[in-house]
Amino acid sequence: MCNSKILAIISHDAGGAEILANYVSQNKIACRFVLEGPAVSVFERQLGTVEIISLAASLSVCDEVLCGTSWQSDLEWLAIEQAQRAGKHVVAFLDHWINYPERFIRNGVQHLPDELWVGDEDAERLAREHFPNTLIRLEPNPYFIEIQRQVAELGVRRNPSVGNGKVVLFVSENISDHARLRYGDERYWGYTEFDAIEYFLENINVFEEKIEKVVIRSHPSDPQGKYDSLANKYFGIVQLSDGKTLLNEIIESDIVVGSQSAAMVVGLLAHKKVVSCIPPRGIRCALPQKQIIHYSEMLSKRFAD
Repeated sequence: MCNSKILAIISHDAGGAEILANYVSQNKIACRFVLEGPAVSVFERQLGTVEIISLAASLSVCDEVLCGTSWQSDLEWLAIEQAQRAGKHVVAFLDHWINYPERFIRNGVQHLPDELWVGDEDAERLAREHFPNTLIRLEPNPYFIEIQRQVAELGVRRNPSVGNGKVVLFVSENISDHARLRYGDERYWGYTEFDAIEYFLENINVFEEKIEKVVIRSHPSDPQGKYDSLANKYFGIVQLSDGKTLLNEIIESDIVVGSQSAAMVVGLLAHKKVVSCIPPRGIRCALPQKQIIHYSEMLSKRFAD
């Protein structure tokens, strides 16, 4: 995008916001911000205080639009339609590797952007399969670029308060709300986030290493206290995140576990062992990164031995 043009940045969910905020920071672009939900705190953490305006106001002054692809909100879906109607060029940056078509459909109505940006070759391949008639551009993921910079700066270290056992960071996802919102069934994908965490904890002895602590990190869309009952049930091994940044919690862990969260890919960038623990009745993890270990396969191997 041309730096002399005014760009409207439109974002709601945290995943897309991390990408867009880092893109703005790295490219020093003149922007107008239309932010809602978790995106507000992401942009303020990255850029400081930003002036937030309405979608209508942004479209009246911008030359182009760059948006995320939220599931928690219709903001970007509406923005694509209204911006195109106003004659603005619209780009959407895909922030994950799953559910591509559903990101642009509400109540059976599809609004596709003029151009799709993807952050890596796996995402590019998937996007071309789903959107063969849409212009697709490979734009190295600015959030991952920043993560790699910070990893190089911080190094791989451990929390000095931890003993000889291994520390697991469980990066949770709001699977049930997502499935309920889009499909009317919290078990649309065959499991919930609670099923995944319980499946992991009930089979934790599959690891050859002693697991000393499991830190559960809530998804940005989770309500406060969501996992208090699990912390009580598994008292002594389960702790809840204390509010550190994702990267700091990953660096202080040995193993990153989740279902199919993008935070697991951040774990790979930080050179951690990463495990997907979707229960057997759930769909298989769709993340394309081959370094990800599947919990079900670990368990199968243990029983075979």
